[in-house]
Amino acid sequence: QVQLVESGGGLVQAGGSLRLSCAASGTIFSINAMAWYRQAPGKQRELVAAITSGGTTNYADSVKGRFTISRDNAKNTGYLQMNSLKPEDTAVYYCYFHVNYESYWGQGTQVTVSS
Repeated sequence: QVQLVESGGGLVQAGGSLRLSCAASGTIFSINAMAWYRQAPGKQRELVAAITSGGTTNYADSVKGRFTISRDNAKNTGYLQMNSLKPEDTAVYYCYFHVNYESYWGQGTQVTVSS
């Protein structure tokens, strides 16, 4: 069994920064894709950023140039650096890992950006 534990959410003013982390534990043979999704109240969950095992990244247009996804394979951990935050970035952020050919989700962490 694999577990994902997220950390790093919180309340920040517009223009500020936050760094989210997602650490995987358990029996891990390989982690392929890592990704971050978010879900705002009344909206569907959306992909924010993704990174392959080879380091190729993909971002939603709304966060390009502001957010950076990265991974530390030695630590089985993924990160989302969020800069120049806007009130519309307010949401619950979820990490997603494709581990051992199965999908796992983090518990979610609240990010609130005040104007």
